[in-house]
Amino acid sequence: MPAIVGVVQVISVGSSGVFHIGDVFKIAPYSTSKTFSGAGSFNTGDTISLYNAHSSTNTYDTDAADQPILFNL
Repeated sequence: MPAIVGVVQVISVGSSGVFHIGDVFKIAPYSTSKTFSGAGSFNTGDTISLYNAHSSTNTYDTDAADQPILFNL
């Protein structure tokens, strides 16, 4: 279903990233990665007010594959 899109600001798109506005049939990743970061690491905006008294990141992961991309062609 078509939509009217207002102002869009794109700062950057990574090498395996996808930026799409409009109708789409299929968007599928060709690569995956796993990122661990602490609280408030990926906040974006003009004015951010953040308070983290104690933050720890759990990096223990027992999954063999989080997002398989075998059939994404």
